[in-house]
Amino acid sequence: MVIAVDFDGTIVEHRYPSIGREIPFAFATLKMLQRDGHRLILWTVREGALLDEAVEFCRERGVEFFAVNSNYPDEDEDRTVRRSRKLKADLFIDDCQVGGLPDWGVIYELVSQKISYAEYLHRQGLAPDPNPQPRSLWSKIFGKKK
Repeated sequence: MVIAVDFDGTIVEHRYPSIGREIPFAFATLKMLQRDGHRLILWTVREGALLDEAVEFCRERGVEFFAVNSNYPDEDEDRTVRRSRKLKADLFIDDCQVGGLPDWGVIYELVSQKISYAEYLHRQGLAPDPNPQPRSLWSKIFGKKK
C-alpha cells in the first residue's frame, strides 16, 4: 500500500515549529511497514527548512520516505506542470483523523491484518460487529427474539 503519514502530532508530539518528542513506537512501526513492502509518504504542512529538518529527523532514526508531500520522489521538478497537493494514497495516518490517533501498535495491526478500526475494536470486545450477518427469513419467523 501507499501510506501517507503526518509528522507533527503523529510521528512526534506537537511542538511546531520545533520538533517534539517522538511518539512511542512511531519509528519502529514505520520501519516495520517499510519492511513489509509499503511505500511511505511524509505528508505534512511543513515547508522549506522546517520540512528539511523533519525529513532529516526521520532519516536519522532510520525512516527514509518514498516521497515527501507528493506522490512520487521527483514530482515537483517540472515546474511547468501544476499539480494538486492531494495525494493518491491507500491510507492516511494523521492525528487529526476522526477518533484521533490510535496507538502505533494498533496501527500496525490494522495495516498488517487489513482490517478496519471498527473490526479491530470488535475483535477486542469493545464494539459491536461492524458487519453482522443478516438473519434468514426462517430465523426471523421462528427464531429467538433478542
